[in-house]
Amino acid sequence: MSSSDPLDAAMRDAAVAELDRRAVGRSLDADDLAAGFLFQGERIPLVNPQRGIFKPRAMRFLLSIRTVFPRTGARVWYDDQRRVHEQIYAGEELIDYAFMGSDPDAADNRWLKEAMEAQVPVIYFLGIAPGRYTAIYPTFVVDWSASKLAAKVAFGTPLISTTGAVAIPSAPERRYALRLVSQRLHQATFREAVLTAYGGRCAISRLPERRLLDAAHIIADRDELLGQPLVANGLPLSKVHHAAFDANLIGIDADYRIHVSDELLAMNDGPMLEQGIKAMRGKTLLMPERRVDRPDRDRLAARFQLYRAVN
Repeated sequence: MSSSDPLDAAMRDAAVAELDRRAVGRSLDADDLAAGFLFQGERIPLVNPQRGIFKPRAMRFLLSIRTVFPRTGARVWYDDQRRVHEQIYAGEELIDYAFMGSDPDAADNRWLKEAMEAQVPVIYFLGIAPGRYTAIYPTFVVDWSASKLAAKVAFGTPLISTTGAVAIPSAPERRYALRLVSQRLHQATFREAVLTAYGGRCAISRLPERRLLDAAHIIADRDELLGQPLVANGLPLSKVHHAAFDANLIGIDADYRIHVSDELLAMNDGPMLEQGIKAMRGKTLLMPERRVDRPDRDRLAARFQLYRAVN
């Protein structure tokens, strides 16, 4: 079977271009997936909301696969819902993907096999939190087992276009791509966990727009002792507050009080500085609902020493 189908490749490029535009620096939610992508004036879905394997009618090959992140207490239907994050973090180059149902000849499962045989790159919507996804592209189906009712997928390095020659990635490329995916997954899951704990609001300004928020580490993740990706080591901050915190222009002590450097206090530059930063001096952080999610006092104290050292 040949993967040289110009219409299929053009539609695939359009889907990826839309994701590149929409998913920069953030995760995707159900509304993003439902919005689909435009191709020749027609709106094409990115996923089937009821199924994890999706091929639009107009496309010759599979477009996307999806693994949901289970909600607390919800039934886990497929083993890969639990295992995929573990496999990525463990450095496994081939990731399990369960078939739909128990019939390997069902259409959805045949699409997986056809994608493998044609070496077609697909989009993998990997759940990072309930109802939220990161898009991993290109992903290749590299194994298909009727007896195990499962396929295996591997990640490749980003493609400019699918209209040229495409091949399943070599082992060195798979290892490199896996490292990129692991880093991205780490960042995405940490961000979602931190933002969710604080109700999607900036801990300093209370800004309620997720798209303008980052998950800042209190202690940088390069610190092996205290830099773990835990909610207690994170703060949801607007991009300007995140930059100021990283530059030690804003400090937060172990009692959750906000400090503003003398350098910023001496500046006069309009309402953003006056109301958005200077006015925060002496106020306390917004606290998450769960006590376990609150910023760790020891980490705050260690980070505040850095602020004091340069102020």
